[in-house]
Amino acid sequence: MGSPLGDPESRFPGVPKVYKDIFAGTCGGIAVTLAGHPFDTAKVRLQTQSSTNPIYSGALDVVKKTIQWEGVPGLYKGVQSPLVGQVVFRSVLFGAFGAAKRWLSTNKDGTTRTLTTADFYKAGAITGFVSAFAEGPIDFFKSQIQVQIIRSKSDPSYKPAFTTVSGAVRSALSNNGIRGPFQGLGPTILRNTPANSIYLGSFEVLKQQFAEYKGCEPKDLPGWMTVTAAGLGGLAYWVTIYPLDQIKSAMSTDAIIVSQRKYPNMMVTAQKLWAEGGAGRFYKGFTPCLLRAFPANGIMLLTVDKVTYMLA
Repeated sequence: MGSPLGDPESRFPGVPKVYKDIFAGTCGGIAVTLAGHPFDTAKVRLQTQSSTNPIYSGALDVVKKTIQWEGVPGLYKGVQSPLVGQVVFRSVLFGAFGAAKRWLSTNKDGTTRTLTTADFYKAGAITGFVSAFAEGPIDFFKSQIQVQIIRSKSDPSYKPAFTTVSGAVRSALSNNGIRGPFQGLGPTILRNTPANSIYLGSFEVLKQQFAEYKGCEPKDLPGWMTVTAAGLGGLAYWVTIYPLDQIKSAMSTDAIIVSQRKYPNMMVTAQKLWAEGGAGRFYKGFTPCLLRAFPANGIMLLTVDKVTYMLA
């Protein structure tokens, strides 16, 4: 996927481009986690609460009750997993995206060509598939911690098997071995592949179109245009695949012990969710998800862009 050597004309000629992508992605991942985790907590709790005896009436009620029961830190429940995991996940995501773009722009004879609109969407799809293997475990541990409050409020006699991310890791590994952290991997792959194609592809294409309109290079776009391209890409991501995310959340927050699981596979999960509330059941938590999508993705991809160009 291109030469491992850095660009001799860059400010850091000895640093391979993939390392620059990884560093930029890590910075963006930290930014998006700090900005978007409270929205994610609300989304997961709305998605996974009981349909017959719900604890929360909506996104604002999640925020209100979370602060009442757990204080402001409750909005960041499980944040250790995604924050620490960003070093891995965003490194994989943007390292893969940069490598995919370089691979697609390289001809068989070693010369390069300009990427087409289709190429950006192909690169996004490749990135989505690869990144699922890093994102799956991170989401799994985060979600397991986030739903502990729901289980304890629904059943006063419930005693959490763990209350920390490290406890969740130990439980998953002791019960299911190396496969433990990959609970819900199937729907994560099915979600991420098309979603990142749309998300990252749209971001790059919109930047190109904005640059043509402004008569400048994409790197010279004003920040608000980059944020707009990223935010619209983020909205497209969730609007397109949200029902799959419901299936993923149900499987990721299910019991770690296999014999106790309610959702053993994707087909059974989809059938049970449908039985709980029809099509509407697949859109629980949609509001906080959309509220998060634009600002969080705007902040993340603006950070990634600025760091990437700074290192170029």
